[in-house]
Amino acid sequence: MNAKALVQEQSVVTRARKGNVSGQHHLAGYLFIAPWLLGFLLLTLWPIVRSFYLSFTEYSLLDDPSWIGFGNYSDIFLNDRMFRQALKVTFAFVILSVPLKLFFSLMVAILLNKSLRGIQMYRTAIYFPSLIGGSIAVSVLWRNIFGLDGYVNHMLGWFGIQGIAWIANPDTSLLTLVLLNTWQFGSTMVIFLAGLKQIPQDLYESASVDGATPLRKFWHITLPMLSPVMFFNLVLGIIGSFQMFTSAFIITNGGPAGSTYMYALFLFEKAFKNYQMGYASALAWILLVIIAVLTALNFLVSKYWVYYEAEGGRDPR
Repeated sequence: MNAKALVQEQSVVTRARKGNVSGQHHLAGYLFIAPWLLGFLLLTLWPIVRSFYLSFTEYSLLDDPSWIGFGNYSDIFLNDRMFRQALKVTFAFVILSVPLKLFFSLMVAILLNKSLRGIQMYRTAIYFPSLIGGSIAVSVLWRNIFGLDGYVNHMLGWFGIQGIAWIANPDTSLLTLVLLNTWQFGSTMVIFLAGLKQIPQDLYESASVDGATPLRKFWHITLPMLSPVMFFNLVLGIIGSFQMFTSAFIITNGGPAGSTYMYALFLFEKAFKNYQMGYASALAWILLVIIAVLTALNFLVSKYWVYYEAEGGRDPR
């Protein structure tokens, strides 16, 4: 065997060994992710596919699903008055709560973005409400605060102001839920605070040398540099607000007069009170489409106001 043939044979053997080692590494990787992959397939992907199928059926959990095509969707859009009410209330909640939450979380993040003694304690205290989230305990507490004999009316009584039934009044019930959602701004605030930490201080120093006022610094430096973080919080805020359920269920149960009848609450009642699983699956897919469309619109318009320094973008102002 000549030298050339020997080199070729050694090269083939080396490649085979490398292939075996690479295959073993891949097998080990698949074994490590197998629990997550199995959970994703059985607990996420399969329910999604199953719910899509059920949305075209009449299914009550007691009988086998029967195929009705687009019957559920036609009933939802043409005949269901409560669907329109739930959609109207949910859109009102999103329009009111998301901007308020973004505004207050940004303002608080700016206040906490300072090198002061004990600032860590203040950050922890302000973030704490987000740790307990939209739990049942918080909802019960909020119901007691804004009840007719609650703390808010008790404090108003100190000033001789007649209290009102905040939760039982259709004109104010939705606002109590908006305030609760705004109060839990800790997670959004932390993300804003992380974004503020990434803004180069040289920009502020240069603006100070040019005589820029704090307001101009905020408008022409802070907001453009923070716009990607703001866009991220905006998208997550819209998605989370459309799925709001616990507060509406515990505090008002959709009342009074349907003024807090959220979409998720409507879906829950159709599925687990009326046992209309096919109908509820269609409602879930309609909600998915609404959120997907709004998210896509946000991405489309983001190029007009989101500033990415790494891409050489310009200040949209």
